Amino acid sequence: MSARSWTSERGDLPDAPGAPKAPDGAAPSPEPAVLGADELRIWAPRGLPEVRPGDDLVALLVTLLDDDGRTRPDRVLRDGDVLVLTSKVVSKAEGRVVAADDREQAITDETVRVVATREHVGGVTRIVENRLGLVMAAAGVDASNTPQGTVLLLPIDPDASARAVRAGIAAAFGVRVGVLVTDTAGRPWRDGVTDITIGAAGFAVLDDLRGGSDSFGRPLTMTVTAVADEVAAAAELVKGKVGGRPLAVVRGLEAQVTDDDGPGARALVRLGEQDMFRQGSAEAYAQGWKDALDSRPPSDPESTDPA
Repeated sequence: MSARSWTSERGDLPDAPGAPKAPDGAAPSPEPAVLGADELRIWAPRGLPEVRPGDDLVALLVTLLDDDGRTRPDRVLRDGDVLVLTSKVVSKAEGRVVAADDREQAITDETVRVVATREHVGGVTRIVENRLGLVMAAAGVDASNTPQGTVLLLPIDPDASARAVRAGIAAAFGVRVGVLVTDTAGRPWRDGVTDITIGAAGFAVLDDLRGGSDSFGRPLTMTVTAVADEVAAAAELVKGKVGGRPLAVVRGLEAQVTDDDGPGARALVRLGEQDMFRQGSAEAYAQGWKDALDSRPPSDPESTDPA
């Protein structure tokens, strides 16, 4: 993946300083028919209604994209486009809205393994592995943008959800697209959250550069780029968190779009021996202390010194 420029289309963002402005009433200049090899374009169509349990999400997306293409012919879907869809709307359509006055119980129900627990002024934060193998705060259980007294669980199988959307879009528009389902997650060593890909279809989620060479001819032995997560984060800059636009279209990544559905986002998850951070620091220390005490010599049962 080479460095790329990108163009976002957020109607609520001001023009960049010094950017040329179209005359009043003039239509925006259409984009070139083909983007350069070092360019990306990302836009988020407006107009998707509130999604409710049982809604036909594919039909809603088809209508949204069709209307957007009629209004903006330069945004008609084409082969190689990538649809980036927020998991919230997938969960709502699939009925993953559950009544839960106690969000903590819902988190417990979705938890496979606790990684770390921290108490703070606002309550308790639990970092856990959920049923999808994802390690994230609160198991991905979300109490925002859902009616009072309910919470949203992640889709049961985000890869299957992505495959269904991809098949429906292909049937409606006759184009070969990639589909990413995304959610928000924190990072262990950095403040703030970003979007990651939790479901994928028709998109090469990893770009394995091992076996190649860097610009100085040195062999690359470790570099595997999480392209799907990079795309998820970029798309979120256009969708926003509260703008009511859960879908973004990314153009310029045709090389990553595949003919078959592919292995999905599960290929991004590190499990078992590959997971080098299975416990939080405090939890790892406590476990180490316990193991040391358990292994103390039987001749010194009163000792509490692991040495």
